[in-house]
Amino acid sequence: MKFALSGTFLAVLTASAAVPAAAFAPVSLRKQTAGTIAPNTQVNGRRRYHVELQSTSETANSPAPLATRKPRPPYVPGSIPDPDYVRIFDTTLRDGEQSPGATLTSQEKLEIARNLAKLGVDIIEAGFPIASPDDFSAVKGIADTVGNEVFEDGYVPVICGLSRANPKDIERAWDAVKGAKLPRVHTFIATSQIHMESKLNKTPDEVVEIAINAVTFAKSLGCNDIEFSPEDAGRSDPEFLYRILAAVIEAGATTLNIPDTTGWNMPWEFGELIKKLRENVVGGDKVVFSTHCQNDLGLATANSLAGALNGARQLECTINGIGERAGNASLEEVVMALALKGSTHFSGGPGTGQLYTSINTVHITPTSKMVAEYTGMICQPHKAIVGANAFQHESGIHQDGMIKNKSTYEIMTPESIGLMRGDSQSGAGIVLGKHSGRNAVGTRLRELGYDLDPEKLNSVFKRFKEVAEKKKGGLEDEGLEALVLDQAGSANVLWSITGLQVSTGMSGIPTATVKMRGPDMVERYVASTGTGPVDAVYKAIDQIMGVSVDLEDYSMSAVNEGIEALAVTRVNISPKSGGPNDVPSIHSQGGIFKNRKFSGSGSDTDIITSSARAYVSALNKLLSWNARRTQQGEDDINEETSNVDAVPAEPMAVTEAQ
Repeated sequence: MKFALSGTFLAVLTASAAVPAAAFAPVSLRKQTAGTIAPNTQVNGRRRYHVELQSTSETANSPAPLATRKPRPPYVPGSIPDPDYVRIFDTTLRDGEQSPGATLTSQEKLEIARNLAKLGVDIIEAGFPIASPDDFSAVKGIADTVGNEVFEDGYVPVICGLSRANPKDIERAWDAVKGAKLPRVHTFIATSQIHMESKLNKTPDEVVEIAINAVTFAKSLGCNDIEFSPEDAGRSDPEFLYRILAAVIEAGATTLNIPDTTGWNMPWEFGELIKKLRENVVGGDKVVFSTHCQNDLGLATANSLAGALNGARQLECTINGIGERAGNASLEEVVMALALKGSTHFSGGPGTGQLYTSINTVHITPTSKMVAEYTGMICQPHKAIVGANAFQHESGIHQDGMIKNKSTYEIMTPESIGLMRGDSQSGAGIVLGKHSGRNAVGTRLRELGYDLDPEKLNSVFKRFKEVAEKKKGGLEDEGLEALVLDQAGSANVLWSITGLQVSTGMSGIPTATVKMRGPDMVERYVASTGTGPVDAVYKAIDQIMGVSVDLEDYSMSAVNEGIEALAVTRVNISPKSGGPNDVPSIHSQGGIFKNRKFSGSGSDTDIITSSARAYVSALNKLLSWNARRTQQGEDDINEETSNVDAVPAEPMAVTEAQ
């Protein structure tokens, strides 16, 4: 178990607005329809915007348009009518969820998918349907809902499902996505020598045959949008890539995705690889070339942009750059780089070299925050674009420049990515305390990038009132954001803590008495001992909820200074293998069974209560996931993916509260 204590985990995201922002700021938001611009309205709850962007090269008082986001070209599998248009393929819900501890519930995946649609991504890779019944259900739910929600400009995202190169995987993926208006199947097989010999134990001829059969089978099911990836292409023999890619094009592939699976390539290497493939693969002019770059050397964004420079017109990325190992290319970095430099620095490939996307950048911050909340993976403070410090200025020289002209040190404004900077405390001198109302709390949350539905706002507001009653001086932005994290798992509540008391010290055995309310609304309590107060509380919770898990990570941070600081606790848990809560699923790349990990967050002015809330949040996610598996029953997928029945644990014998 890892244990970490840190100082302030989230900086205040406010700054002076004395000078009008000119760095890449949206100057108008208007509904976009085919060939017309109308006032901003709402149709069936769905909005699309036309965003004009301003240049930092002009003075703050007389900004000039840098670019006007162009309409999205009609979607055609295998080709893009405008050769300057770059499709954004988001794999947050598939590759991003493979990050340890980033397991998402079906409802959380659906909410993220809806935000990705607001953002305007061209393709949403919704998951790996064969991994488990819950994964299949989540992908199907996204395809049937988000994949059919058409914006008034005609945009609807492509919904994609990943599969290995075998008929059962492909059929499962197709069954999951075929309900979408624009379904896609993405299949892959490794092509590097080390993967073919060590992992697949196949000859190159056998790999080519498998790839051809996979694409042919997908096409036979009725799928006309097929993406093929030669896994570990960055370390594969180019001559072999020419051969296998030409073969899958002939079989019916429409998009060729070139993964730098291990993050091995330098940008100039990867760009040259894309160029060679476009020039040498027979039929390459009939497909869209794509990139998928891992961040093992910190070069994922650079490699993706190098691919675009050399003709790749689909870039695969994730929100906040989450994903396997060191993560993926970050969507916000790729998109903003193209927004700022796409029209001037990408000549040499097909088209005029004036590259653009149709991403609605003002939805970057809300989507980033939602992903961070639901996965429990908080961005590092200095993360480009969305980090807490991305628009902070501490140096006196920098502050002086910002006061005089914000473009001296900012190449874009926070407003351009949906972060409303404004004056401190909501620009109206509002201090959020125990007397604040729901409207004041909701307004500040929206300014911080949190677009909560009424039910979630009510949940956060209830916790706000509980904490504000105990905390003098009101809550600052960091504390308010901590409460949002605390309520991120509220949709999965099965058990809740209703009472907690601990006894500890230098002498005597740490003891905790915990009272909880279960799904049957009956309160139960247990007393337990441990090596410390948190350990005692966790053991009592385990007994009441009937779980058997390993605590893999525990961290706590204070969101502000002082004795009344709000504590935020984060935990990662995994079910003990073979235990009552075992939840194995297939890993998309390794093809091995792995137990999922679940994260939880909790906050309170009391560190023991904060720790307990985080632990129960993670356990609720685990039990909710198990309950859905049980409801879906045992079908042939269960038989392939697991030999252990995963069922909700029965509570142990405990005392019911009178």
